[in-house]
Amino acid sequence: MCIGKVEFSVNMTNEETVAAALPMQEHWLPLSNLDLILPPVDVSVFFCYNKPIITIGTHHNNIVECLKNSLAEALVSYYAFAGEIVANSMGEPELLCNNRGVDFVEAFADVELQSLNLYNPDESVEGKLAPKKKHGVLAVQATWMKCGGLVVAFTFDHRIADAYSANMFFVSWAEIAQPKNNKYFIPTTQPCFRRSLLTPRRPPSIHPSLYDMYVPIIDLPPPPELESDIKTDPIISRIYYVTSEELNNMQSLANSNNSSSTKRSKLESFSALLWKMVAAAASTDNENIVAKMGLVVDGRKRLSNGDKNKEEIMSSYFGNVLSIPYGGRLANELVENPLNWVADRVHDFLEEAVTEEHFLGLIDWVEEHRPVPGLARIYCGSTGGEEGPTFVVSSGQRFPESKVDFGWGKPVLGSYHFPWGGDAGYVMPMPSPKRNGDWLLYMHLPKTHLHYMEAQAPHFFRPISWDYLLN
Repeated sequence: MCIGKVEFSVNMTNEETVAAALPMQEHWLPLSNLDLILPPVDVSVFFCYNKPIITIGTHHNNIVECLKNSLAEALVSYYAFAGEIVANSMGEPELLCNNRGVDFVEAFADVELQSLNLYNPDESVEGKLAPKKKHGVLAVQATWMKCGGLVVAFTFDHRIADAYSANMFFVSWAEIAQPKNNKYFIPTTQPCFRRSLLTPRRPPSIHPSLYDMYVPIIDLPPPPELESDIKTDPIISRIYYVTSEELNNMQSLANSNNSSSTKRSKLESFSALLWKMVAAAASTDNENIVAKMGLVVDGRKRLSNGDKNKEEIMSSYFGNVLSIPYGGRLANELVENPLNWVADRVHDFLEEAVTEEHFLGLIDWVEEHRPVPGLARIYCGSTGGEEGPTFVVSSGQRFPESKVDFGWGKPVLGSYHFPWGGDAGYVMPMPSPKRNGDWLLYMHLPKTHLHYMEAQAPHFFRPISWDYLLN
């Protein structure tokens, strides 16, 4: 087990740009209205592999060549990742599909894979194993470890893809890379780029709740100027695991005294627990402190509204189809009430955002404000009441780490990594790579909040370790 700090260096050994294997006609792809409410932030994902099985006559170079060749083939279908973002005449971002390609870095880290402190990705992943995207939409880094292990990491522009879209790409790329598949193998899922699926209505119809949920950036308050206005509690990233037994206990508590026929899901229950703990960690003598939590909702099924044909099309839609409803409650109220009460409040604010009408209204809201960009209000801090902790929970239960097998076995660990730089925290629960019902938790929250949770609930928030992953 490795939890302590391990110093290591990463040396770049090769860098090149990988373009799609087939030529394409240069064209423009507009961003949908649901893309336009995403800020220009990058998201990273990394996968750790034990020493790849190398056949006689096969070397590291062959494995990296396999990655690059299969990437080139994957970019034929996922051409959006090979383009670049350019501002149009209105100042809005558009995607120029010019097959610029993907920057691909090969590197070597002078550390054993099992010496990586994955509990602290700020130390082990950020700036070392996750590539910095300098150009284009996607960057890839393949890092060999001293033991022969391999870490493959990606960084992509969130304005072009949400996690659902990125997951489709990872699986397709891995399918193409499999030795059993011939050149120009067509992956199981072909991405759909039909922006007409997300066009605004004429006339628009916008529910008042959307004006509370989203804000034009011109209406945002100015950034703090005085030193006293700047928060001193740094936001850090940590990775935990939580056992299926603890998850089941948590869900049972969240459903106690629940007279409703609708059972609170594990995600609702976990979000409620997190909301309570963040509120407790932030509790002060100020009784007016408000703790705010947002939950990311995927709109693909909602926009299908039971239509099987549309559901099939939307299931392969590439781009952002997200909304972030949120709730704000007095911190003391969240602390004093039981978990089932908090879970009901989570369900309440989620309920208004899990419909087709909500997403159609959001598309109309963006259209009403264009070309001024909008932003989910939860990311902005000022959502009413005294300033308090703000964070977002995004479910990663569809994270397909077990399917990202490039031909040398499944990863021993895969995780998103999103230290996005804003004041709001970010939490993503994902299935454990052990596939035993446990969860992996990527948590990007203030340092004091994470320390509080570890101290108050060590049985729940367990630091990820190689002992856990390999035993």
